[in-house]
Amino acid sequence: MGDYLSFALLGTIGLLLVSAGIEDARTREIANWKNAAIALLAPLWWWTNGYTLWPDMAFQFGFALLVFAVFIGAFALGQMGGGDVKLIGALALWLPPMPMLWMLVVMSLLGGVLTVIMLVEKWWRSQQRPIEIPYGVAIAIAALLSLREPIINQLR
Repeated sequence: MGDYLSFALLGTIGLLLVSAGIEDARTREIANWKNAAIALLAPLWWWTNGYTLWPDMAFQFGFALLVFAVFIGAFALGQMGGGDVKLIGALALWLPPMPMLWMLVVMSLLGGVLTVIMLVEKWWRSQQRPIEIPYGVAIAIAALLSLREPIINQLR
């Protein structure tokens, strides 16, 4: 039963991430309910993966709070949108430190590529208004790549 639930949770978070990325690309916003759903499903993920209340769940929660706090700083500096910060914080509940670090590196690289594309488009169209980078797209793709290992392991 646990394997089926684990697979269903991964499928659900995958769909939520794809939906969040598409929404951010279209509207430059990520709905709060998507971030909340990702965050609220994390304890069920912990349970299906055998996390103990102490220290596993407590550590993961504390780690997620730390990641969220760091990205609140980016929001305060105007470098990221609130939906992006909430999405990263919710994902930190799912990913242990090393996969989360890998996700952040990939997210940064994809965000840089996305920024260059947006700058070229701005130059091409001779637009004067500032560009808004849909960073949720980079976050969603990086998270999906980070979650690929548990998905693949479920299929073996």
